[in-house]
Amino acid sequence: MPLPFSHWTPDSLRRAIQAAGVALWSWNVEKDTFVMDEQGFAMWAVDETTELVFEDLSARIHPADRDRVRAAFTATRGIEGAYEIDFRIMIGDDIRWISARGLGNDSGLHQGHMYGIFLDVTGRKQAEEGHELLAGEMSHRVKNLLAIASGLTQIASRSSTTAAEMAKDLTSRLTSLGRAHDLVRPLPGHHGTAALLGDLLSILLSPYEDMGAFSGRIRVAVPRMGVGEGAATTLALVIHELATNSVKYGALSADEGTLDVSGSLDG
Repeated sequence: MPLPFSHWTPDSLRRAIQAAGVALWSWNVEKDTFVMDEQGFAMWAVDETTELVFEDLSARIHPADRDRVRAAFTATRGIEGAYEIDFRIMIGDDIRWISARGLGNDSGLHQGHMYGIFLDVTGRKQAEEGHELLAGEMSHRVKNLLAIASGLTQIASRSSTTAAEMAKDLTSRLTSLGRAHDLVRPLPGHHGTAALLGDLLSILLSPYEDMGAFSGRIRVAVPRMGVGEGAATTLALVIHELATNSVKYGALSADEGTLDVSGSLDG
C-alpha cells in the first residue's frame, strides 16, 4: 500500500529531490517574485537572492521562447490541474531545455503563492532532435533510392529486348551501386571519410575484369583523391553505363580488348 506523505521526513524529501535533479520554486503572484532552492539557482545560473523577479529569469530565456513562456505562466492561473511548459534558456553559449511543471488555477494558491518544479530536460530534447534528424535523413535517402531505382529501371528497359535481359541489366546496375555504397559508407566515428577514387573504380569495374580471354584487361590510373558518399552514387551510375557500353560496342566486346581508365587534375 502507498505510504502516507507524513512518512517522508524533510531530509528524505530533500535527498529524493536532489537525486532526481529537480529544482523547487514558488511564485508570489501578487508581487511577481520567485523563490527557488539551491538547485534552481544553479540550473538557471543566476546569483542566489531573495529578491528574484520573473524578469530576472526571463532574461535567460531564449528570445524565440520568451513571449510564449510569459504568456504560458500567466495562463497557468486559469488552468485546472497540472501543467507543463518546456522552453530553452541560454547560459553563455550553451542552451538548456527546462521543463516548468506545477498545478494551476488561483483557487489552488497557498498564501498567495503558486508552487512547482524546474526540470532540466536537455538530454531528452537532444535525443528527440536526433531522432527527428535521423528520420528526416532516412526519408531523404529512401526518396533518393526510389528515384535512382526508377531511373535505372527506365534505362534498363530502353537498352533491353527481353524481360530476362532487363532483369539481368537492372540487377547488375543495382549491384554496382551497392558496391560503391559499401566502399564509401562511413564507419562509426569516421563520418566524412572519403574513399579513394582508384579503389572505387577498381571495385565498380571488377565484374568486367574476367569477361574475355585473359584477365588484367582493365587498367585504372587516376590521381590519388577522395570520393564522398554523395558523389559515389553518381559516379557508380556513370561508370556502369560506360562499362556496359564498352562490353556491348567497345573494347570489352572483343575477347582480347583492353580498357584504360585514366584521369588528371587541372588547376
